[in-house]
Amino acid sequence: MPVLPDRAGLRGRRPHTDAGSAGRGALLAARAARSTVPDPARRGLSIGVDIGGTKVAAGVVDVRGRILAEARRATPGQDPRAVEAVITELVRELSREYRIRSVGIGAAGWMDLSNSTVLFSPHLAWRNEPLRRNLEKLLHRRVTVVNDADAAAWAEWRFGAGRGESRLVCVTLGTGIGGAMIMGGRVERGRHGVAGEFGHQIIVPQGHRCECGNRGCWEQYASGNALGREARELAAANSPVARAIIDAAPGDGSAITGALATRLAMEGDPASRELVDDVGQWLGLGLANLAAALDPGTFVIGGGLSAADELLLEPARRAFGRNLTGRGFRPAARIERAALGPEAGLIGAADLSRTLSRSGT
Repeated sequence: MPVLPDRAGLRGRRPHTDAGSAGRGALLAARAARSTVPDPARRGLSIGVDIGGTKVAAGVVDVRGRILAEARRATPGQDPRAVEAVITELVRELSREYRIRSVGIGAAGWMDLSNSTVLFSPHLAWRNEPLRRNLEKLLHRRVTVVNDADAAAWAEWRFGAGRGESRLVCVTLGTGIGGAMIMGGRVERGRHGVAGEFGHQIIVPQGHRCECGNRGCWEQYASGNALGREARELAAANSPVARAIIDAAPGDGSAITGALATRLAMEGDPASRELVDDVGQWLGLGLANLAAALDPGTFVIGGGLSAADELLLEPARRAFGRNLTGRGFRPAARIERAALGPEAGLIGAADLSRTLSRSGT
């Protein structure tokens, strides 16, 4: 790269007359060289796509985890071909303005160990869907497909609340409970590729029926759906302490959701705060079980319910400390709120695609 001239030293000076236009040309060339020096973070840009039940979000992500551009579409029902068409449209749209090195797809569900087939996806009705092969045919480029919870955990480990942690467990509190682990700098997926289904540990034998077919699963007590159910039951009892909840959804109990109860708790409603506190205690109990099995250094808590922040995490830490095996005689994991919010999935998918393409896997 040429040495750039000192602009201050050039002020008030004319180029040597014997150089003439050549001197002016050299100055212009130096300025042009400086203006075209690339930002290192813009080398190796990747596109991450996060497939959700209601929307498909895509973004151009640089090597520092920053989103440079983003686009989204409504998820077109459960038809796999229609979803693939939307993904293709988003990737092509974002590729027009940026030079893209790799594409990563984060999808809810179980993947085979080659990350090529979605074995089962709960909200997209995918069964043994060869998603990677189909998208590579449509896009004419290599595509990486990963579980969305794994992608979010990777993003938090690389750029968020889990940076520097050698054994990280991420727990996502949404409709249910998702999870993922980063161990020794890699996503730990288990022997068959389906590790991280933390929400389906049975925490109350013969408890609430779960969609998975079992009873008493953790996500029936510590998820957004669980919070919404408890808020609806309190409102249905016409309890005077539930006045704010009832008034927030007049005449329609189905409008009382975990998101509504979370918002009311954050606004100071005592009953909603009590419900969030209860969910936090269930969260802490489940985390203590995970600590006994996995011994992580940090738990990162994400998902929509994590918006309650310390209203949720403070009771979780109390319950965690009270139920941790060997408490008082062992180090305890930190419990932190996720830092990257709803974009974690697409950031992680993009960064994993870059990492895996570099390693050739």
